[in-house]
Amino acid sequence: MKSKVQQIKYGWLLLALIPFLGCENDPKDFQEASYNKNPEVFIDGFSSSLGYGAFSGSVLTAFQVDNEVTYNNSSASMRFDVPSVNDPEGTYAGGVFLTSVPRDLSGYDALTFWAKATQAATIDVVGFGNDFGLNKYQATLNGLPISTTWKKYIIPLPDPSKLKAEKGMLLVSEGPENGNGYSFWMDNVQFEKLGTLAHGQASILEGANKTETSFNGVQTTISGLKYTVNMPNGINQSMVISPGYLDFSSSNPAVASVDASGNVTTNGAGTTVITAKLGGEAAAGSLTLNSFGVFNHAPTPTRNPSTVISIFSEAYSNVPVNYYNGYYQPYQTTQSADFEVEGDRVLNYTNFNFVGIEFSAPTIDASNMSHLHVDLFLPNPIVAGTTFKINVVDFGANAAFGGGDDTNHVTTFTPPTITAQNWVGLNIPLSSLTGLASKTHLAQIIFEGTNISNFYADNIYFYNDGSVIPAVPTSAAPTPTTAAADVISIFSDAYSNVAGSDYNPNWGQATVTTQVSIAGNNTLRYAGLNYQGLQFGSPQNVTGKNFLHLDYYTANSTSLKVYLISPGPVEKAVVLTVPSTGGWRSIDIPLSSFSPVNLSNLIQMKFDGNGTIYLDNIYFRN
Repeated sequence: MKSKVQQIKYGWLLLALIPFLGCENDPKDFQEASYNKNPEVFIDGFSSSLGYGAFSGSVLTAFQVDNEVTYNNSSASMRFDVPSVNDPEGTYAGGVFLTSVPRDLSGYDALTFWAKATQAATIDVVGFGNDFGLNKYQATLNGLPISTTWKKYIIPLPDPSKLKAEKGMLLVSEGPENGNGYSFWMDNVQFEKLGTLAHGQASILEGANKTETSFNGVQTTISGLKYTVNMPNGINQSMVISPGYLDFSSSNPAVASVDASGNVTTNGAGTTVITAKLGGEAAAGSLTLNSFGVFNHAPTPTRNPSTVISIFSEAYSNVPVNYYNGYYQPYQTTQSADFEVEGDRVLNYTNFNFVGIEFSAPTIDASNMSHLHVDLFLPNPIVAGTTFKINVVDFGANAAFGGGDDTNHVTTFTPPTITAQNWVGLNIPLSSLTGLASKTHLAQIIFEGTNISNFYADNIYFYNDGSVIPAVPTSAAPTPTTAAADVISIFSDAYSNVAGSDYNPNWGQATVTTQVSIAGNNTLRYAGLNYQGLQFGSPQNVTGKNFLHLDYYTANSTSLKVYLISPGPVEKAVVLTVPSTGGWRSIDIPLSSFSPVNLSNLIQMKFDGNGTIYLDNIYFRN
């Protein structure tokens, strides 16, 4: 598949400006009051005051003047050497040929040139009107097929009357063909008055008549601007044009206004139709806006971000998302008309039958989440038989679509759970998604509907309401605030610990003890606990302290005790509450609870129970 160059959509950055001189400069070229009408760009050499600027990311040396391969035995031609994929000098060949003094092109109707290539190819972009500035009157022909023999090509001027002070004489952009580089030539590049171009027709929105809902403050830009002409060979040829060629208008500016660049701003409630004209002739296509006025925002989520995996929400940081509308052809009809109101982005799906959101790079592990949340707004009245379905898909152990291990589950909502013209918060317990073999590689959320033509969605995220305890803590234990002078620390990054302590003495236990980093904090981990000792580096007198403090976390333990031990041995246990719902549990145990242990001569601690336990901030304090 061919690598396409997309800079034409966003504009370019001037990297180099290389002047080329042809015939002698006409002093009139430099008179600002009367612009030169010279139609020549390259005829046996460059016309006066013309220069070349390479596009950002292109091979700077891709363009050369060639004296060997020319059209009709002329003395010179323009050669472009397109790089292969992975060329270290650049990804494509391309640039702009512009004049230092504007030209009056209003007397011409086409840019013409002859071209050939070393192989059959399709040039990504050829056109004019790019001046490394506003590019107000840019017009481009995308996907121009060329062959190995010289042929004349025509690029019509959409409205020559606009081009009375134009600097952008030619732009070219071409990437590798099937990954491979090649060369092509252009010659006899000039503007002409052909008089053989007919039935010019501008269009907006690709010529479609679209209808969208809107709200005060929503801004959108009219896209799909084209100009189609019947060529001398009888074939219609379409070009992409800048909005400067068009005169936009709104049938009701109080509802929505439109500026010269096709930017539409919704101002009030009601209906308006956005249209355009080129040279006084109506352009095909229109945008009908039905505005509801003031936008009713979805409720702002209040859940702790540490308990959320967000797909789409302004309230959280979203995970990487491949797309919010996969547009699965040929069966999907759903289009996107997303909008932003007062900094709040909203997904807007129109002509709805089904639509997919994919987040597979990487997939999501939601095994520690309890629910999927979606805020839904149906702007149109609900009729009998209306349903809204949410299909959650897991890509299986290979974390890729297909492979025989993908599973999914569909949850169906009907009235009165779903209502019209107000936000409805849908919360799906992940435990109810019995069709999912796993929740560790979630990759898609697919919306399906019956009798729903349009809906808005916001705040799409997985969350843990506290009922699901992650096997591994996602955050570190709380940072202690007790002053160091009031602490005898056994294990904590926050204090100096008793020197020489053995956190894993060999007492014949089955427990596997390790120290792991949780959110950058050193933490004790007891896996498969039966019992585990902790030998102090020296006997400790804690009679001047009041409490034993510790932080612990467990998702699966059903029994846990902590002991203090003095010589004898004399030991006493205190029972801890497990599992540790809600995350880390911080506990301060009165030292009197360990009587009859000798608090003036503590030598050890011990834990017993079951499951996997995480421990931190073990210290005695006042």
